Amino acid sequence: MDKVLIFGKDDCPYTSGAREDYTGRGIPFEYINVKKSKDGMKKMLEYSGGRREVPVIVEGKKITVGFGGGT
Repeated sequence: MDKVLIFGKDDCPYTSGAREDYTGRGIPFEYINVKKSKDGMKKMLEYSGGRREVPVIVEGKKITVGFGGGT
């Protein structure tokens, strides 16, 4: 399985919730803060089709914009 990517912002409660959920489920991920990384923002926009909502979660070929809780 490819590494999960979570694009978000530190001050976003949905980004924090996603990071806590993946940590709690023991799923390794890479967090990219789009406020601090222009390259990260560019990559997030490619994955999200230009949507600027966070978090954007990339799991292999599955891309999710937003986070509403555990699965």
